[in-house]
Amino acid sequence: MLRSLLNQTSLTVAGIMSGTSLDGIDVAIVRIDGSGIDAKVKLLHFESFSYEEEVREKLKQLCSIDHSNVALLCGMNFAIAERFADAVVQTAKAAGMNMEEIDLISTHGQTVWHIPVADEADPYLPKSTLQIGDLSVIAKRTGRVVVGDFRTADMAVGGQGAPLAPYGDFIMFRDAAKGRILQNIGGIGNCTAIPAQGTTATMSDASKLIAFDTGPGNMIMDQVVYELSEGRLTYDADGAWAARGQVHTELLEEMLAHPYFAQLPPKTTGRELFGKAYTAAWLKIALDRGLAHEDIVATATAFTAHSIARAYKDFVLPHCAIAEVIVSGGGARNHTLLNMMQELLPEQAILTSDELGISGDAKEAILFALLGNDFIHGVPNNLPSATGAERLTVMGKLALP
Repeated sequence: MLRSLLNQTSLTVAGIMSGTSLDGIDVAIVRIDGSGIDAKVKLLHFESFSYEEEVREKLKQLCSIDHSNVALLCGMNFAIAERFADAVVQTAKAAGMNMEEIDLISTHGQTVWHIPVADEADPYLPKSTLQIGDLSVIAKRTGRVVVGDFRTADMAVGGQGAPLAPYGDFIMFRDAAKGRILQNIGGIGNCTAIPAQGTTATMSDASKLIAFDTGPGNMIMDQVVYELSEGRLTYDADGAWAARGQVHTELLEEMLAHPYFAQLPPKTTGRELFGKAYTAAWLKIALDRGLAHEDIVATATAFTAHSIARAYKDFVLPHCAIAEVIVSGGGARNHTLLNMMQELLPEQAILTSDELGISGDAKEAILFALLGNDFIHGVPNNLPSATGAERLTVMGKLALP
């Protein structure tokens, strides 16, 4: 579609405007011949749509509620983009490359909120997601074409906008003879189950994948360690602190009773469910019960291991023979966590993606490079079997330098 537009000298364009008066939406359909200073514009039709009073009040609320937070969201959208741009420049320099050698930048952005399921009680909280790190800022600072904001397109066709990793998992890790689970353990854990593919796999076989968020990954462990160390530590290096503790079985079972784990895939979660507030409430319960610090860290670690293993047993293993679990993300460096997973999954080999020659730290960034490449080529890059989308679609938005 983009290529065909570039080849046209005359376009019919719908322009949309909604001003700070919050009175409504103006739409002008115009015919434009040429471009730039020589463009000739003809208005074909104009309509104005007033906002309903309730919508107008919601917008006013958004524009006036806690100015410091709204301003911070606005500012961080640019501040993070500046850091993304600088990170690309520094990475290219470290690789001994000029920026001109990079054809495309593809960015996930920084998720600040994710609503995978609409709030039925509030029509203004539909299924939605927000990633910051403005694409235009990155493009202008680096001088390169930028693609990003992928999740919104999947949600627009009925998906949950996540997980997106299964697309790259299938491309990079499918095996002719062995069923595999790719388990990323970042803040949240997500898995992709890939049946053995034989020798004739195509992208249509990706529809057979089982993929979903297993629940918390490092999120709760890291926050607990930060709180218990009074800010001296941000994570449990190698799982050493957890290794010194004993898992509190009763508290663990209470955690695993969370309703998220009983939901059927496809499903996603994030900080809105298992973030700072959840961890603070859980940590208070653990301290009130007199648990030693090392036992608290051990129990938090076990929570991640058990939630992952139970997810496999409930939703994957009944449908798919799995020989290997390949772990990536920060959790792959937590030896205590991996040992717990191996004990819970004795029939599967627990490996890291590094052992297969693909950096576990880089895997998800590689995924977004793949997604951006397929956007440029007009190739659908979502997996409805993973996200629940109604159809395949091309995810991504474009910013020019």
